[in-house]
Amino acid sequence: MKKTKSIILAMSAVVCLAISGCGGYTTVTADPSEVAAQQAEEKKEEAAAAATAQAEAAAKAEEAAPEKEGSTDEAAPAPSTATEPAKEKKTDDTVRSILTNKKIDPEVKKQRPIAVMYPINYEAQPQYGLNKVDVFYEMIEEGNMSRQMGIIQDWQGLDMIGNIRSTRAYFCVEAMRYDPIMIHFGGPVDWLQWVTDREDFDNLNGVGGVLGGDYGAFFRVNNGKAMEHTAYTSADNIKNACALAGYSLENRPEYYKEHQFDFADPDNRNTLEQYTDSIPATNIDMSGAYPVTQSSLAYNEEDHKYYKYLYGEPQCDAVTGKQMSFSNVIIQEAKFEYRGNHGYVDLDTVSHGRNAYIFTEGRCVPVKWERKGIHEPTTYYHDGEVVNVNTGRTMIFIIRDHLDTFAIDGTSYATQGKPFTPAYSGE
Repeated sequence: MKKTKSIILAMSAVVCLAISGCGGYTTVTADPSEVAAQQAEEKKEEAAAAATAQAEAAAKAEEAAPEKEGSTDEAAPAPSTATEPAKEKKTDDTVRSILTNKKIDPEVKKQRPIAVMYPINYEAQPQYGLNKVDVFYEMIEEGNMSRQMGIIQDWQGLDMIGNIRSTRAYFCVEAMRYDPIMIHFGGPVDWLQWVTDREDFDNLNGVGGVLGGDYGAFFRVNNGKAMEHTAYTSADNIKNACALAGYSLENRPEYYKEHQFDFADPDNRNTLEQYTDSIPATNIDMSGAYPVTQSSLAYNEEDHKYYKYLYGEPQCDAVTGKQMSFSNVIIQEAKFEYRGNHGYVDLDTVSHGRNAYIFTEGRCVPVKWERKGIHEPTTYYHDGEVVNVNTGRTMIFIIRDHLDTFAIDGTSYATQGKPFTPAYSGE
């Protein structure tokens, strides 16, 4: 340290930079006479320190020498041959999540997930519980407005979840692959009751009535927003409500499916580069399917995640303030039809043979999807072979075939014909 200081001071015309405030700098010039005096003083200090060190070393050597008088014939103790007990290896008691493939507590894996209906209106943002979402959906409703559904496995520590809005039948059908407890605030009776009446469907409905009871699960929060954006629930409320309703909080063997996604080895991530028809995909624009919300994602190669945007702004969790991000994104085309006088949409999420697109690691590959039953997962195939996704959260857009469009890195694609068919404006 002293040598360093001497070298710096010896530079008669040197200019140093001293940090001033937030990044500002001030110049300082050294005086030559002061440098010489400082060097002489430091040499004296170094000589004195060296002499002291030599004296201390000699004293230690004398203390360590064996005594000549009064010595004993005892032999020096033999070195110990005993071995130290082996350190116990820490056991890994975690298991892999069926939703993300991340390591989780076994007790968490035993519990049923919840499926939460989140509004997507601009004034309803931000929302609580998004930081715990494992699989996130966006699907269209009537009037070109979309809605979101979050599948949450580890929900029992959440103090506030929501706000919460109504559901539609196809959201419920898609959710049933996970056998969750559905959390919603009503819905169109004519097109929803056939699902809520099923014995294998458990739901907590904030408006009560023929679509199911609320069992005290919900509460209102005066958040300054319109009434429809003030309904919330919590983990404790859900547990108490399920006890009243007689719903099991643990996975039901007759409906539970251990296999939900095909995951690649976490130590050998799937880059999609093995597929010759895969393309780079760093920006995903869903405004052609969701013209109101303008949903989009941008890939960050540093952490291998796609970051979610709504209305051109980051979509964030209300508690943590963190932007939602996903290791995998899936765009899935589905047959649809309109029902009733209000333009209700029905999407067929139990089908096969339609196009889908898997995004991960900054690339996209076209696939076909298949789902054989209401309690079955969806599988994605490329030329007949299953395509693996990577460990982490997944964002799924289910869109209308032969109608919606989406864009990858600025190029717009149609939902008809062969994969990656360009969407033309008709000009």
